[in-house]
Amino acid sequence: MEPLGYVLVGVGLMIALSFIKQRYLDFAAQSPMDYAQQSPQFDLREHLNGPIECEGVIYGPMGRVTSRFVGKFEAEWHGNKGYMREEFRYDSGTVQNREWHLTLGNDGGIKAEAPDVIGMGTGTQLGSAVQLKYRIKLPDEAGGHVLDTIDWMYLAPNGSIVNRSQFRKFGFKVAELVATMRKVDLA
Repeated sequence: MEPLGYVLVGVGLMIALSFIKQRYLDFAAQSPMDYAQQSPQFDLREHLNGPIECEGVIYGPMGRVTSRFVGKFEAEWHGNKGYMREEFRYDSGTVQNREWHLTLGNDGGIKAEAPDVIGMGTGTQLGSAVQLKYRIKLPDEAGGHVLDTIDWMYLAPNGSIVNRSQFRKFGFKVAELVATMRKVDLA
């Protein structure tokens, strides 16, 4: 075989291995069924309800922290329909607001809409976790890119929520978010 042939076979093998890793072994390969038998049971109407505080970090594509933030949320449910207003304050001084409109199906399916979400986000609550997938359009000052998002929330035994999200463009991870959320004690 010619040297160029070896190079092409090597490149093809690396692409195939990268695809297999991402599809079957990486963050995106998780399934709600992986958490079906875990307790406590995550119920959006209970655990994302009322005032909530949040803090987190955003990592860039090389794994370094690019931004830190705190957030205040207010969520309210009427049966299986809910909304959640979010206010994020970033270390840069930027403030971002978002309002989610959520619909929870009797089967645990989730439909989610927000002004910066392209189309409808879809997901599932099952066992101790919630998965949500959507396409988000970044603000113009952040480049205005549209990113594919996989958002996972995991319910901790004390009722806190650990949120991990990955943002991809053309299949490549460009950012990751890790945050904690907990209800505000009004007592």
